[in-house]
Amino acid sequence: QVQLAESGGGLVQAGGSLRLSCAASRSIFSFNVIGWYRQAPGKQRESVATISSGGGTVYADSVKGRFTISRDNARNTVLLQMNSLKPEDTGVYYCNAHFLRADYWGQGTQVTVSS
Repeated sequence: QVQLAESGGGLVQAGGSLRLSCAASRSIFSFNVIGWYRQAPGKQRESVATISSGGGTVYADSVKGRFTISRDNARNTVLLQMNSLKPEDTGVYYCNAHFLRADYWGQGTQVTVSS
């Protein structure tokens, strides 16, 4: 069983920054892939950024150059640094981990970007 706990969401003006954290209940190196998804009102959940156990990263085209995913191994935490935020980045951000052929999700954290 895996528990994921997100934090760091909030309200920010366009152009601002936020940093999201996802604390995992086990070593993040045990996950094949761990990363961030988001869901805007009325839209499907989409992948934002992921990082593999080998350190490879994948970003959605809409966030490339603005968001950075990284790992804090000592704290079993995955971070998402979000810069130059836009109103279209608004949504609930979820942490996801793929482990032993199963997907695990956190409870989500709200990010709201005002124009």
